[in-house]
Amino acid sequence: MAANTEKSSSLSEADEASADACPTVSQLRSLLDNRQTSSTNRVDEVWPNLYLGDLNTANNRYELWKLGITHVLNAAHGRRYSEDNPDFYGTSITYHAKVLVHCVVGISRSASLVLAYLMIHHQLSVVQAICTVQKNRRISPNAGFLRQLLSLDEELRQTRQNHSRPEMRNHGEERRSEQKET
Repeated sequence: MAANTEKSSSLSEADEASADACPTVSQLRSLLDNRQTSSTNRVDEVWPNLYLGDLNTANNRYELWKLGITHVLNAAHGRRYSEDNPDFYGTSITYHAKVLVHCVVGISRSASLVLAYLMIHHQLSVVQAICTVQKNRRISPNAGFLRQLLSLDEELRQTRQNHSRPEMRNHGEERRSEQKET
């Protein structure tokens, strides 16, 4: 019986790749806890030109210079993300800048901001975003941030479904028209 409980509370590899999976906070926590990432660095590149790090790195001008960091986004205080933040570094990355997103330790608040960015601007599900970031850095967003990310995931999923439906209907109507003409 315990084996069944473990299976239902964690995500399988197939679920991780699926944008349609609707995980729970406990499933995301399990995914985060079960991922083995060797990185214990103060800063890591988690997406091209997008770095996740800690406060010490953000305050070290020499380290920023060595990495080629051109923009620093401080997530140490305030909300996990806002509508302005993802646009800020989406724009910066477009112009070939290197962006460091940091909080005090670089594993919860700033990680949540980076996950939201990947979900919004690269159409990743929350699970895909977590798996992508964890390939390069250990992260551990708190339960409150995970709930907010799940809410964002659901909102983005619904928006994408709503945008794809009219196209599907139009495509279906075009095919029916073509069949009638022949």
